[in-house]
Amino acid sequence: MTQASALLADLEPEAVLADKAYDADALLLCIAEKQAKAVTPPKANRKVKRTFDRHHYRNRNVIERFCARIKQFRRVATRYDKLASGFMSFVLLAASVLWLK
Repeated sequence: MTQASALLADLEPEAVLADKAYDADALLLCIAEKQAKAVTPPKANRKVKRTFDRHHYRNRNVIERFCARIKQFRRVATRYDKLASGFMSFVLLAASVLWLK
């Protein structure tokens, strides 16, 4: 949560999908300043419940499953490569292998 604003600093997203842990007023304000849609379910202890697009939120599950499957490749999970370009090359190769299955 502490680095979410920094990750969004250089991006211009249309929507930001996140889980309940990212339901903070400061982050929601940061997303609104970027004129993006916050697709985050409200926490149970929030006094004023917000609405969110449940249909759009379901797409987050696809991303979560992809990350879990790509971590099955040991080289990706432990990041053996020293250079970012080498690491990204193997991530793309692993994604291609998963896509072909």
